[in-house]
Amino acid sequence: MIIKCWNNGKHHIDGNGYGIKISVSDRDQYFDRDWKTIILALDGIFPKIEINIDKDSFWNKSCRELISVEIGKWLIKNKLAPWPEGNPPQLDLQKIGEREFLLKDPNQK
Repeated sequence: MIIKCWNNGKHHIDGNGYGIKISVSDRDQYFDRDWKTIILALDGIFPKIEINIDKDSFWNKSCRELISVEIGKWLIKNKLAPWPEGNPPQLDLQKIGEREFLLKDPNQK
């Protein structure tokens, strides 16, 4: 899946307020409403992180963000954040197992 990065408008240097936004079609195809959380691997970082998806905002038509300070730290570390207003980076999110996903920058080797 190609996803867009998300920020709450504050661009904190500690990683708070960052996440990724999933399209409705990708959410409906790759995520299960019965799951409470997903496991996210951030390319090049260990350990994996657990993210809550058992919230109305993930399942409605307007939000659909996976939000975590760890995602923010990873974006900052990889010089993907902050970004110019209105131009969030696009990343690759791969389903790698049951409830498990890998977030990668398609421009990194």
